[in-house]
Amino acid sequence: MLELKHIKKYYYVGDSVTKALDDVSVSFRQQEFVAILGPSGSGKTTLLNGIGRLDIYDSGDLIINGKSTKDFSEADWDAYRNNSVGFIFQSYNIIGHLSILDNVEMGMTLSGVPNQEKKEKATEALERVGLGPHMNKKPNQLSGGQLQRVAIARAIANDPEILLCDEPTGALDTETSEEIMQLIKELSAERLVVMVTHNPTLADEYADRIINFADGKILNDSNPYQENEAEDNFELKKTKMTFWTALKLSFTNLKTKKARTFLTAFASSIGIISIAIVLALSSGFQKQIDKTQGNTLAQFPVTISQTATKTTAQTYEKMKTSKSNKITAKLSQAEKATHTNKIDSDYLSYIKKLDPQLSKNVTYTYSTGMNLLSKQNGKVKTAQFSNSNSSSNDSTSQMTSAMSSSSGVGGSVYPSSSDNGAGFLKKHYSVLAGSMPKNENDIVLIVNRDNSTNINALKNIGMNVKDGQKLNFNKLVGTQLKIVSNDNYYKSTGSGTYTPNSDLSSMYDNSNNRTVRISGILRVKSKSSENILSSGIAYGDKLTQDIIQDNKNSDIVKAQKSSDSNVLTGQSVDGTTKKSLVSYLGGSTTPASILIYPNTFKNKDKVLKYLDKYNKGKSSSDKVIYTDLAGQVSNLTGGLMDAITYVLVAFAGISLVTSMIMIAIITFTSVLERTKEIGILKALGARKKDITRVFDAETVILGVSSGLLGVIIAWLATFPINAILKSMTDLSNVAQLNPIHAIILIIISTVLTVIGGHVPARMAAKKDAATALRSE
Repeated sequence: MLELKHIKKYYYVGDSVTKALDDVSVSFRQQEFVAILGPSGSGKTTLLNGIGRLDIYDSGDLIINGKSTKDFSEADWDAYRNNSVGFIFQSYNIIGHLSILDNVEMGMTLSGVPNQEKKEKATEALERVGLGPHMNKKPNQLSGGQLQRVAIARAIANDPEILLCDEPTGALDTETSEEIMQLIKELSAERLVVMVTHNPTLADEYADRIINFADGKILNDSNPYQENEAEDNFELKKTKMTFWTALKLSFTNLKTKKARTFLTAFASSIGIISIAIVLALSSGFQKQIDKTQGNTLAQFPVTISQTATKTTAQTYEKMKTSKSNKITAKLSQAEKATHTNKIDSDYLSYIKKLDPQLSKNVTYTYSTGMNLLSKQNGKVKTAQFSNSNSSSNDSTSQMTSAMSSSSGVGGSVYPSSSDNGAGFLKKHYSVLAGSMPKNENDIVLIVNRDNSTNINALKNIGMNVKDGQKLNFNKLVGTQLKIVSNDNYYKSTGSGTYTPNSDLSSMYDNSNNRTVRISGILRVKSKSSENILSSGIAYGDKLTQDIIQDNKNSDIVKAQKSSDSNVLTGQSVDGTTKKSLVSYLGGSTTPASILIYPNTFKNKDKVLKYLDKYNKGKSSSDKVIYTDLAGQVSNLTGGLMDAITYVLVAFAGISLVTSMIMIAIITFTSVLERTKEIGILKALGARKKDITRVFDAETVILGVSSGLLGVIIAWLATFPINAILKSMTDLSNVAQLNPIHAIILIIISTVLTVIGGHVPARMAAKKDAATALRSE
């Protein structure tokens, strides 16, 4: 009836091999009680699981009623476990949230037996094991012996040909054990019973045949049997679980966790509530947008650079055709508009006297360079704070690149004069990892909303990265860089020129170096703040000020100030280039630009008046011209009101995505909690799609519930919102939830929830049955 041919199952751990089943061949009669005896670890349970296909053996063949199973698909094995095999486990493996009757019916539920027939068979099985009066109880209302009887009733309810018992009395007292063994003995008169046990007394008393097992092999067999060649007369009845059945199972499970289910549905409905309210209020958002427009525009800084553009000079002359044979030299309109600001110590003092109530944040950027070194995998490299496409480590190239940029050192600079920039950064950015900077030597890595950052910014600080590569936060937070002083970084060649020190390792280990570290990874809080700092490295202006103080009296700076040639290349330079070289080497305390961030839109006008006051009475060449970016942007905001409405809907949509992620987490948690239940269902013949369907059904229930709950709460919220708006704006019935919108939102909630939970559901379906059954 059942024959195993050359079954092998090996486990590999490192170089060691454990032979759980070592070329086992054995045949069983159609009706007999076989006891398999052996010490722990001998492989007897693996043999039992192999017969029931809970474990997958490495090689060999299982022949059932003359049919080889070598070509069985996964669905065939599911059908085999459902129809031909019944399992009785030592730990009962009863599903706790189902009634006794439901547990016994489960195998027939999977095979699609009609409800009436299923209930009759389950009732008959329970009565046969003496549990007729208890069939509507829950598992927690029964004793251990009664639970084992439930397991037996479940095993025989679908009338299998094979009954597999794994230590069925291991958790029972002596008296109950004898009752269970007598019951199993009676069942062996109708079918093949294979039992694994440690107890030779029980085996001798009840079994017809005893097989001693050790080290994955059969040592002896008290009543061996040789299966004759038989025709293939084995038929499989495929299992099938309807989605309605899956819904009922999931609903029963959720009912046992009412509080958590409600909280999950409520938390998941927040996104629906947000979008529903935004849609209901869209017509009333105009006045609210008007109130917030000023604050939004106030985030753009007033910029004062060494070179500015006079907008008043942008006039165009009407050209006339000349008949002269002479040319006239003239400045272009762009050249006429170019103005050089005299940012001297008097002007810097004037800026520092700006009322902090008008602007708490003022940023100073400098064109000085930093002598940066990084160390990765024991190798020291030169580095730079740069977001440019250049990744050259040549010092002269770095200097040339820095001189052509507005900030010189590259990266992004934020104000840090009073609190190391913590207030400015906290207003606009959130910390993904690490912390906000605590001193001027703490730098931060700015990432975009999708957690991407400029690849060259990482390469320039010594990271070996490729396009699209993902890095863990903990790999970046704490990364250290050394800033070497000019006197240690450059050495004189003896002929009036200097060259970078080639011994990078000794420079890196110099105790006089300044150590900077990435203290945190920051991401912009709101879309309106995205352009404040570029992605990549950002640092406080206090750091560059300190570096200038360290280097302004260095030998190379003194040499460059007194030389009319580039002290690094020896080439002659003009006065402007010489000034740029001194500034790059840290010899100039004059900032390249000043960025003033007004606190509010109204305060911006006061800041501009303060700046204009400095220019009063001065000649055109002595005036300091600023750029009012906020004023320029305000002229481009014609369609801002509609755009903000869409943005609000988009932000509310983020809540939906968050809800979807939360559902995925909840479903994953449910998978972990119900791992044993998954194993039980697989032992009863559930297919992968059945397991997936159970968890998908659970997410459908949660999705519909959260959608309905969200729509109801949003509808109720329109009443107080309208009352508030009426008192504030004199607008009546601004918030009205469209029923079509409500239905669409419920559908969206359900779809997103199912999408969020499907991946964990698939994970549940792929769990190994034997491993799942061993979990607690």
